[in-house]
Amino acid sequence: QVQLVESGGGLVQAGGSLSLSCAASGRTFNDNRVGWFRQAPGKEREFVAGISWRGGSSYYGDSVKGRFTISRDNAKNTVYLQMNSLKPEDTAVYYCAGSRRWASGNYIYASDYDYWGRGTQVTVSS
Repeated sequence: QVQLVESGGGLVQAGGSLSLSCAASGRTFNDNRVGWFRQAPGKEREFVAGISWRGGSSYYGDSVKGRFTISRDNAKNTVYLQMNSLKPEDTAVYYCAGSRRWASGNYIYASDYDYWGRGTQVTVSS
């Protein structure tokens, strides 16, 4: 069983940057796809970014394209989300998730993922 722990959240001013980490323990998730999602109060969980198991393919939600970058270091069993040019509307709890599935295509739905971390709060002030 893989446990995921997110870290790196916090309070930042608009225009600033944060780097989130998602560390896996228990078992490796190096052969799993990983995604980042976020959920703001009163809103549905939203896909942010996803990455293939080797890191050769990444994809993003429209609202973060050009500002966020997902990467992974399989030697460290960790996936990262670099967030630049942050906006107040980026305020949310950010979750990472892993998928054991092998189907092709981009995994952009929460139902594509099998296990989740507990999330880390990101707050962007205006």
